[in-house]
This record gives sequence, C-alpha cells and structure tokens, in this order.
Amino acid sequence: MALRVDPFYVNNLAAAVDQSSGVEETLTEELSSGLRVSSLETDPVAAAESQMLASQIAQGDTYVQSATNETARMQVADTTLGDVVTQLTSAVSLAIEGNNGTMNAANQSSVAEQLSGIRDAVVSLANTSYMGQYLFSGSKAVEPFTVDSSTTPATATYNGDTALQYVEAPGGQKIQVNLPGSDVFGGSTGALTVLNQLIADMSNGAGTTAISNDTTALRNALTQVTSQRSILDGSLSMVQQTSTYTQTQVAQLTAQQGNLVAADPAQVATQLSSAETQHQA
Repeated sequence: MALRVDPFYVNNLAAAVDQSSGVEETLTEELSSGLRVSSLETDPVAAAESQMLASQIAQGDTYVQSATNETARMQVADTTLGDVVTQLTSAVSLAIEGNNGTMNAANQSSVAEQLSGIRDAVVSLANTSYMGQYLFSGSKAVEPFTVDSSTTPATATYNGDTALQYVEAPGGQKIQVNLPGSDVFGGSTGALTVLNQLIADMSNGAGTTAISNDTTALRNALTQVTSQRSILDGSLSMVQQTSTYTQTQVAQLTAQQGNLVAADPAQVATQLSSAETQHQA
C-alpha cells in the first residue's frame, strides 16, 4: 500500500511554528509592558477609546494647571483689595475727623497730607503686578494708574482697558478671573477721584458741607471696591471648586484608561506558558 505524503506539510508546519512564535512574542510583550493594547492593530476599538480618554485627560490636566496659575494670581489680587479696603476705611475716619468743626486750617492741612499718603498707597496697590503682569490693567501690559498732582484737584488716569479675562472649565463653563482697574478704582465716583477731591477740599479749607459730601462719596467708593472684591472672591471659589472636580475626573479617566488597555499579568502568564508548551510540541 503506497504511503500518501501531504505536499503542504512542511509549509503548514512552518506557518504553525511562526504563528506560535508570534503568539509567544505578543504575550511576552504584554507581560513585560503590562499593556494588552499597544496599538490600533491590537484592538482598534479599545485603542480608539483609549485615545479619546487620553484627550480628555490632557484637557483636564491643562485646565488644572491654568486654574492653579489663576488661583495664585487671584489670591494676590484679593489680598491687594483687602489692603485697599483698609486704606480707604482709614481715609473715611480721617475725613470725619477733619470735618468735626473744631479743626483749624493747620489741622486740616495735616489731615490732607495724611490723605495724600493714603491716596499714594492706594495708587501703588492699584498698580500691583504678579509674575510680571499687572493685576488691574485689563488686557494691557501697562501700569494701570498714574496721578498728575499739578492739577487741583489732582487727576488720576486709568491707562488699562475694560477687557474681562476668563478661564474655561472642561465642561464649557467660563469663569471671570480679573477685575479691570476702572471697575475697582476708576471713574468719576471711583476711589482715586474721590480721594483727590477730598484732599483738595481739605487743603483749601472747604466748608463742612463739601467735605461731608466728599466723605459720603468716599464711603460709596469703598462700597464699590468691596463689591468688586466680592465678584473676585466668587470667581476664585468657582475656579478652586472646578479644579478640584476636574482633578477627580482626571483620576477616574486615567483609571478607566488603564483598565481598558492593561493586561492581566496572571492570565497572560498562564497563556504564555501554554503557548510555550505548544510551540515546543
């Protein structure tokens, strides 16, 4: 009886050996890298989902970094406005003291000098910068305020703009992160204009009615500053809250991505041992 030989035996055996070697290599790579999905070819659906998660993670990380930077800048601005409130509160007290009906010209002149010192301190605070960026100049890289003392009353000029700046959270929420100086200190009823008028009236011995009006205007200017500070504080709180939430989301997305592409070491080790046995056979 003739022995029938498979003419494709050698080719089939070689193909089987190559396939077995390929399985071993794949499993060995999974075991060493800890990744089940390392390319689109491995698992197109999982790889595509992993890329989508990576994009969301990157977006979240970018926002957290931006929020960290803005938080630091806003905290400096908040502290600065706290100092402004202190200065203006002192100015109100001096205005009341200088208008009590018992002050002579020399006394009022002394009060005017003290008020000038407060005005200069407020200007300095209004021109505060952080990391090379002025806090209250809007979008302009210029010193926000200058004061011309050659006029009576002195003239405060705002050199910035009214541009509002925002950060956008991953969910699309836009949060205001700056206060233009014109909203805080400027305008005809702003702190600097009112202080300049009060200083001029006190220096020139104006009557009690004029100074009383100045004092009322100064109280209103103080309210303006505290109102703007409240806006800043609300934004600061919102930035911190969204940053904390985003960090939690990033951690969850990272874990999800890891589970999606990670290999099970025990399972891979078992499969590798089986593949090696099969390859040897």
